Amino acid sequence: MRVVFMGTPDFSVPTLEALVHSRHQVVGVVTQPDKPKGRGKEIHMSPVKETALKYGIPVYQPVRARDEAFVEEMRRLNSDVMVVIAFGQILPAELLQMPAYGCVNIHASLLPKYRGAAPIQWAVINGDKESGITTMMMDVEMDTGDMLEKAVVQLAQKETGGSLFDRLSLLGGDLILSTLDKLEQGTLTPTPQDHSRATYVKKISKSMGDIDWNLDAVSIERLVRGLNPWPSAYTRWNGRMLKVWDSQALPEKSSGRRPGTVLEASGDRLTIQTGDGVLKIDSLQPEGKKRMDTASFLRGYSLEPGCVLERSK
Repeated sequence: MRVVFMGTPDFSVPTLEALVHSRHQVVGVVTQPDKPKGRGKEIHMSPVKETALKYGIPVYQPVRARDEAFVEEMRRLNSDVMVVIAFGQILPAELLQMPAYGCVNIHASLLPKYRGAAPIQWAVINGDKESGITTMMMDVEMDTGDMLEKAVVQLAQKETGGSLFDRLSLLGGDLILSTLDKLEQGTLTPTPQDHSRATYVKKISKSMGDIDWNLDAVSIERLVRGLNPWPSAYTRWNGRMLKVWDSQALPEKSSGRRPGTVLEASGDRLTIQTGDGVLKIDSLQPEGKKRMDTASFLRGYSLEPGCVLERSK
């Protein structure tokens, strides 16, 4: 098939690579415009653009996907199908109806659960046992189209947002090839989503990492994993940020102390009272320093039992 691929971040790259090395022909790649990044505000290409240029594939970067000039460019490509994964713009009906086989979206959840911007992190934060990838036919609303195929993965006990991101990114490339083959053969039966079971998840923000010690230990431990590596979970000690990278919810009863109170701080044990239960911190990062294990931290910092870790003001 003649494929137009739409995607932007590194999550999309394995799917583009899979298509490039398949029997299909990628006739064009659509990605977000180059943007300034970092302190120097240097202009950076998206990971998808970098990959497309490596293979000599024409790249299109519309400011708005509904612009008439861009729509006409897509029409001239005469694609059989459009494949969309984390592109970053809403597509107009004119584009969705253009290819003979329609527009196929690769979504990083088991729809209809977790529609929206951050399904990967929320699967970890909510303590889900499984996650996966869904291919679906796109329509004019967000993540509401008929489902085509799914691939399921079990979450590991110490799964992080980053590790699940990597696993699902690779899975997308395999699933889209299966979906396109079956679409072309006419052996797929699209399945409408049960909209009554749909859940929407909000975009991840940096402020979400500000640990509320009134929550229970299990919920905080999941938050730490879900926001690893970005934006990371953090707390405040003596007015300075302290990032928490790895932790355990201990099967210990609450001490009755104020949530956020340090209960132990010696050897490799740093335990914190939460709203329900005790959290053991195994890896952390003081502001301006590198990530370190608890034993290394306690050798260099005099964190005493009884002091209180707090939220940002």
